[in-house]
Amino acid sequence: MWREFVSTISKEHYFKEPATKYEIDQIQKELNVELPEELAVLLNETNGVFDNWNCPLIWSTSQIVKDNLFFRNFEDYKDIYMPLDHLFFFSEAGNGDLFCYAILKNGSIEKNDIYVWNHEDDSRTWVAASLKQFIEGWLTDKIGV
Repeated sequence: MWREFVSTISKEHYFKEPATKYEIDQIQKELNVELPEELAVLLNETNGVFDNWNCPLIWSTSQIVKDNLFFRNFEDYKDIYMPLDHLFFFSEAGNGDLFCYAILKNGSIEKNDIYVWNHEDDSRTWVAASLKQFIEGWLTDKIGV
């Protein structure tokens, strides 16, 4: 489903082998969050989506864990940004801004809404109602930062 969807919008993206159950479980274990179903389905089809220059449209499971832990735990950020542990990052804009889901206090992601976190002013702005809308909007320049 996701491979076909992305391929209808862009011929410049490629896919990796599906993420393993272990890799997906590691996200949930390391970040203490339940994955949104739409992202879990995508990762079950491909462990990230990348363009011809190897830039990720959707991060791999290992990058999701690594970057979310970094942004949650980097001490210098605690003095200049609001807490980042209620954001679940899965993609980047290429300019330092990151795309994310909102995590509720109970550790769940209950809405498919996608936000962009601006690294310069720490704003969090809604950009899409779903992962599908985000991918289509980002690849067709209907979403910009």
